[in-house]
Amino acid sequence: MGYHLIRLENGIRVLLNRQASTITHTCLIVNVGSRDEQDGKFGMAHFIEHLLFKQTDRRNTNQILNRLESVGGDLNAYTTKEYTCIHASVLKPYLNRALDLFEDITFHSTFPESEMTKEKGVILDEMASYLDSPEESIMDDFDDLLFAGTGLGHNILGLEKDLLSISRQDVQDFIAQNYTAEDIAIGISGDYTPKEIERMVGKLFTFPLREKRPKNSSLPELPSPIHRVVHKPINQVHYALGIPAFGIHDSRKTALMLLNNMLGGIGMSSILNLSIREKHGIAYTIESSYVMYADTGIFSIYLGTDEEKMARAKRLVRKELDKLMIKPISEATLNKAKHKFKGQIALAEENRMSVIIAETKNILDYGAIITLEDVFHKIDAVSTTDVHEIASDLFAENRMSSLSFFPED
Repeated sequence: MGYHLIRLENGIRVLLNRQASTITHTCLIVNVGSRDEQDGKFGMAHFIEHLLFKQTDRRNTNQILNRLESVGGDLNAYTTKEYTCIHASVLKPYLNRALDLFEDITFHSTFPESEMTKEKGVILDEMASYLDSPEESIMDDFDDLLFAGTGLGHNILGLEKDLLSISRQDVQDFIAQNYTAEDIAIGISGDYTPKEIERMVGKLFTFPLREKRPKNSSLPELPSPIHRVVHKPINQVHYALGIPAFGIHDSRKTALMLLNNMLGGIGMSSILNLSIREKHGIAYTIESSYVMYADTGIFSIYLGTDEEKMARAKRLVRKELDKLMIKPISEATLNKAKHKFKGQIALAEENRMSVIIAETKNILDYGAIITLEDVFHKIDAVSTTDVHEIASDLFAENRMSSLSFFPED
């Protein structure tokens, strides 16, 4: 058992995480997402993800959807700002069936006009549903606030006018430009030998290597703090506070991940939850997040509360940030935070689908296998000085931007 990395002749990398199990989890990840779209075609990557399930040279929609469900399997996909991921879970004997379907829908989809029209309607409904969820839409709008004018500065769903203008040729051109072997990795978690996997995948993914296309890496100058208030037909105030942060290759990322987990991460014992919700009873939801991209990231805090409580909630959040800036946390506090964070990561290993997706992304991002031991070693190496320097740098009031959704009068 253990990890094995296989590279096919055409450049596709295959990660095998050997597990003694009757269940197999597998994914195909393409290193392309909404940040790779061109102006006027926002929403393309997500639209293609929908269309991959519609029709291929060999299969119609029903055959695609039933290919794995007929043997008790599960097939799904999602799009982010930097990735498109197709994933499936099947019983061990049906891995070849899942991989064959991956290859078919990824490289042989036909994109019939009738299906494109239908899916545009589906996505327009998805957009409407999304706009009805201010706690979700505020974070995307906050991204746009910080990264306006770049590939990271627009919603994954895109714009209605752009979506409606996308043609079949646009879809085919986007795939031809972005779906290259170097930008594809396949992950498999199951009970197979490396030779079995190399033979199986090698027979299916035989298309020739194409030149790797340059990534869309345009980023704005770090903006002066922006504070924007938007009025919407809602009942509560929704508030986002944050700042551009470190990308996946920055050595400071582990310390910020740990600090984020302490401040407003998973669980009810975070600093912000204990202070703002438990002690003062102000916000039902308050959390922080740290999202990393290839060349940058975003640290942000979100809360939702009643309008009359908003000013106090903001003061209390500022108070907790100031504490972290003024005085380093103690060694005891840091060690407690490390134990909590490592425990959460270890428990997350029980979700084998999430794990194989994360491991496969590591192959695309770093070109290497990163083990749980590697992650724990980096967490253990974080010092109180590291945490204090990051808090002092990122949490300064004159550097952070905010976006507020207030109820209309």
